[in-house]
Amino acid sequence: MRSFWSEPFLWIHFAGLAVVPIFLELVWIGLAIGDPILPFWLELFIVGAIGILPILWMQWTRPFDIFSLLIIALKPDSLTVEQQKILSLFKKKQQRPIALLSAILMGCILWQLDRFAPLAMSAASLLPQERLLGLLIASVSFLLSNLFFQIPMSVLGVFLVGARQYATIDPYTPEKVRQSFTIPGFRVRKILPSVEVPQDLPVSES
Repeated sequence: MRSFWSEPFLWIHFAGLAVVPIFLELVWIGLAIGDPILPFWLELFIVGAIGILPILWMQWTRPFDIFSLLIIALKPDSLTVEQQKILSLFKKKQQRPIALLSAILMGCILWQLDRFAPLAMSAASLLPQERLLGLLIASVSFLLSNLFFQIPMSVLGVFLVGARQYATIDPYTPEKVRQSFTIPGFRVRKILPSVEVPQDLPVSES
């Protein structure tokens, strides 16, 4: 097992995939509320732009700092060398194609949700039939679904890095972390208990 796979923050954020279906269901219900007030393609474009572009731009330019939970984040100068090396992996070139492909996939899902929105009318009927309310619910829910999809996909990209490549990675210094990553919430010195990270097992040459 690669040593950085033992980092709990990676698994915590990868587990965010579990809530994506919940937010997509809210998108589906939101799109079923009320009668369209704009051409369907324009409403879909608005929801898609609000949901996709901010998260894609963040992951493309200043990736989310995974050493955080909810509204608190580890201070950059509190990161271990291993954690600084993990952050370096989030700035590798392969992360941008992952972010772009994830955004395209979510756009395709949004298209399908809009196509089948009439099937959600029974659930949507429990809410006020105001189209603007529906678009608001759909937009915010789609933004959150993209957040909880894009970040786990970037973590998956880190998991795919080989042990030898990881061994050659330079740590990201605290100063560079502040400049290059999106650090949410309040910054603290400790969030989770310290974890003993095992060394990578020797790789057989045979």
